[in-house]
Amino acid sequence: MLFRSFFRYNDPQTGGGEVRTAEQLVAHAKALKAEHGFRVHKLKGGVYPPAYELSCYRALAAALPADRFRYDPNSALSLADAIDFGRGILDLRNDYYEDPVWGLPQLARLKEFVSLPIATNTVVVNFEQLAANERFRAVDVVLLDTTFWGGIRPCIKAAGVCETLGVGVAVHSSGELGIQLATMLHMGAVVPNLGYAADAHYHHLRDDVIVGGKMAYANGAIRVPDGKGLGVALDRAKLAQYHELYRELGGYPYDRDPGRPGWYPTIPNSDWANPNASLRPKLR
Repeated sequence: MLFRSFFRYNDPQTGGGEVRTAEQLVAHAKALKAEHGFRVHKLKGGVYPPAYELSCYRALAAALPADRFRYDPNSALSLADAIDFGRGILDLRNDYYEDPVWGLPQLARLKEFVSLPIATNTVVVNFEQLAANERFRAVDVVLLDTTFWGGIRPCIKAAGVCETLGVGVAVHSSGELGIQLATMLHMGAVVPNLGYAADAHYHHLRDDVIVGGKMAYANGAIRVPDGKGLGVALDRAKLAQYHELYRELGGYPYDRDPGRPGWYPTIPNSDWANPNASLRPKLR
């Protein structure tokens, strides 16, 4: 599995944990590599100006020269920015360039200028879109997700279609807890043409709602659960505990920035966060 890295604010309670600078990003990646054994690293971008994120990505690659890398700005880049960024990483050990711009036509256009494999978990998430991709030849790697595709069986079917069409497959991560993670692990274990390390958010979690707590990493991987069914069981007490926490804190706006209350996401984006500002926003 891979280490998915986010830029993040200082913890509102402890004041620590910030990942904003290239030095902080590298230190965080090295710490998690030492703890979990990750050998593939993905930078989740689209936060700071593209040139700044490019410098951070290159610093990460320079610090871990034997590892592999991916960049995903959540389609926030303009076509011009995506071309510049893609050309700026051609010499690195990239698995692929994930969702740099939005839509199959734009991705296909980008491929005319940047010779990197293009991956997506946003614009090919059903069989109709998979068929459309065969026309555009825009996406080289489809990131399968049991939530987006509707379960394990549709993902296995999609993997077979991808193999027929000469399209690569990988496993996405959408911030899942242990039950959905178990579905992803089982799916990834039986897809014969899985060609890349699976995405993972799991190391960012403090706890889980399955019996026994969080599953453990070993040498950068999580063992496929081998119990009945999915191999995991719901911890009802933990579920009740976190239900009460949700009632206390409420939901969170997935596509907003707590450090910039007046900011709203646009595609492409041009209003970037300030990389020189060290912030400590409140939870509420």
